[in-house]
Amino acid sequence: MGAQLGDAVIIGHPGDLIFKPRHQWHTFWNAGDAPARILEIISPAVENYFRELGVELKGGAPDPQRLVALCGRYELDMDMASVPGLMSRFGVRFYEAAG
Repeated sequence: MGAQLGDAVIIGHPGDLIFKPRHQWHTFWNAGDAPARILEIISPAVENYFRELGVELKGGAPDPQRLVALCGRYELDMDMASVPGLMSRFGVRFYEAAG
């Protein structure tokens, strides 16, 4: 798993622990070719955000405006303008639905 925490880029391997401080800009991605699994512990919990996000992702890439509205409901900030640069820098693709 790759993670950008502020200006630092970290690559985690199986069994590694990556700590994301609260209120720090971050993003993460699958840094390899094989499927990756992560366990993310968030406190305070935002499980309903992830439930709603899952519904958005079932149809493929989410509509950016609906994603912004979803984040707003949970007081989360998302910088969608940073996505193209991150994709180019780290050689990753935006979400593709499994078919």
